[in-house]
Parts: sequence; C-alpha cells; structure tokens
Amino acid sequence: MAYQNFKPTVWSKYIQLGTEKKCRLVDDCWKQFEGDAQAGAEVKILGIGKPTISDYYGTSIGDPEVVPDSSVYLKLDQAKYFNFMIDDIDRAQSVPGVMEALLDEAIALMARERDSYVASLAEEAGLMSASLQIDSPEDAKAAIDAAILALRENDVDVDSEVSITLSPFVYNLFRSSLIGLDTNNTDLISRGIVGMYDNCIVRVSNNLYNDDTDDYMMVRTKRAIAFAGGIDKVEAYRPQDLFSDAMKGLNVFGAKVVRPNELYVIKAHK
Repeated sequence: MAYQNFKPTVWSKYIQLGTEKKCRLVDDCWKQFEGDAQAGAEVKILGIGKPTISDYYGTSIGDPEVVPDSSVYLKLDQAKYFNFMIDDIDRAQSVPGVMEALLDEAIALMARERDSYVASLAEEAGLMSASLQIDSPEDAKAAIDAAILALRENDVDVDSEVSITLSPFVYNLFRSSLIGLDTNNTDLISRGIVGMYDNCIVRVSNNLYNDDTDDYMMVRTKRAIAFAGGIDKVEAYRPQDLFSDAMKGLNVFGAKVVRPNELYVIKAHK
C-alpha cells in the first residue's frame, strides 16, 4: 500500500518543530524539563524552599531547619488529534508543497490548542488587575506599568526575562510606546515578538482567555508557567471502506502555573 512508504519519525519531528514555532503563549513558558512527552505522563518539577534568615548573637544557633519541599507535578493530561485523508501519500509526497500544506494547517491548529490552554491558566494568576476599560494609549500604558511594578514589588528580578502578551486592541493603542525591533532580527520577529518595553518583550495574541467581558493579558516571567508537550504519535493508514490513504497524529501536552506571583493578569475590555 502507498502508506507503507510513509516515514512517521520524520513527519513527527516536522510537526513538533512547526508547532513550537507557531506557539506564542507557550514560547514564554518554562520548558527545560520537557523530555519525552507521552499521554498520561507526569513531570516532577523539583522545587527548592527558602531557608529562614535569622540574627546571630554569638550563641548556639540550634538545630538546622528542615526546608520544606516545594516540588510540583506537571500532568500531561491534554490530548488533541488530527485525522485527515488524502488520495495517495506517495503522490502527495512527490509533489512539492502538498504534504507540507496539509501539515501546516494541522500545525497551526495544534499550536492554537496549546496556546489556548496556556491562556486559560491566567485565571490562576497570583496578581490580577480589576476589570479595566482601555480606550486610549494612556490607559494602556498605565495598565502595563502597574503590572510591571507589581511584579517587581514581588521580588521579580529586573533582569528576569519578562514577557507582555497583549490583545490586538491594546497593542494598537500601546505600540507607540514600544522600542522597535531591528529589521534584521528575524528570530524575534518569527516568534511573534513585536517590540520591547521596559526591558520586557511584547507579543500580540488572539488566543488570550476571555471571561465574556475581559481579555486576560499576561505579564509574566518565563518561570511562571511550566509547559511540556510533544507529538506523541503520527501514523499513516488505509481507511477500511475508502480508496484513500489517511494520516492521524496525537498532540499531548500539559501546563501548570508554578510561580503564581510571577504572573500578573491585566483584565481589560474596550
């Protein structure tokens, strides 16, 4: 059969890399422990507690403190799939662009699923504004300045990589305040970064969480939300009752707010 010549490993890597490039909210997550993602798996994120700092008076300092374990588990409990049909996989692979076009459509939708899930975690932010109506550049700047200040007052290092993800309507009001990117900086531009503000990178996304009134725009460090994901399976097969070949893939991922006080949400509407 035609699908026997399909190379699942090659396409699985293509889908995974393509999905990562198209993600915006996921790109600002903590992903260094991802490893091999499989459905139902858990990732233990080791945490280190904070020891107590006490005054010393030249006398006994007593027994050593037991610093509590602050490890958390990240569950890969989200699973999304695609399952589409094409006339002939051999022919599709031989025609430049046909297979890539189909996969690009799947990749874009997979990326949206990942970003939307990360966006939904905004409800768990440790810091959040009241509901704001933003109608002017001054409103937008005031809301963003308040978010950055709140993070820094919560001991977020000014050198930490902080990202600001805005809804298009707020970005449109705020963009005159941004430091533009070098036109040669194709890496940042390809990652959806539209500028810099107060040492923070700025992105725009249509996938932010909305509670039917407000968009939940995120200002956060890269350590605020942990994410792990991968394309668990990609298979080509022959539908039993059709004269066609088909392809299906499984996208497995999970995310968790692990440092809520490093995530500030601006709740805003027009």
